[in-house]
Amino acid sequence: MSYFASTLVALVALEHIYILILEMFLWTTPTGRRAFGMKPEQAEATKVMAANQGLYNGFLAAGLIWGLLHPDVAVGYQIQLFFLGCVLVAGLYGGATASRKIFVIQALPAALAILAVLIAG
Repeated sequence: MSYFASTLVALVALEHIYILILEMFLWTTPTGRRAFGMKPEQAEATKVMAANQGLYNGFLAAGLIWGLLHPDVAVGYQIQLFFLGCVLVAGLYGGATASRKIFVIQALPAALAILAVLIAG
């Protein structure tokens, strides 16, 4: 796999670790509320749901990192494509239902990483 493709996959993984931190630990803080455009009352009322979402984002990041580090390159390639596909679908759904900016923040990086992995593969 190319350095460029691996870098894009790693960046998508890091992005999802950041989202995990925002959703699980910073949701009710000014930083978390600003990231998601929430008022303090909204953040407090939804913090358990947000922590659950954060956990799922962590699973996506873990899967991408697993794919990058897998000792069998062919298996790692398949793992990366699977988890990037999950990120892409989540980004498309979130962009269509929650906020259009999710298309750019989540779906676009996943799509670019998928293309890079496919070209490098």
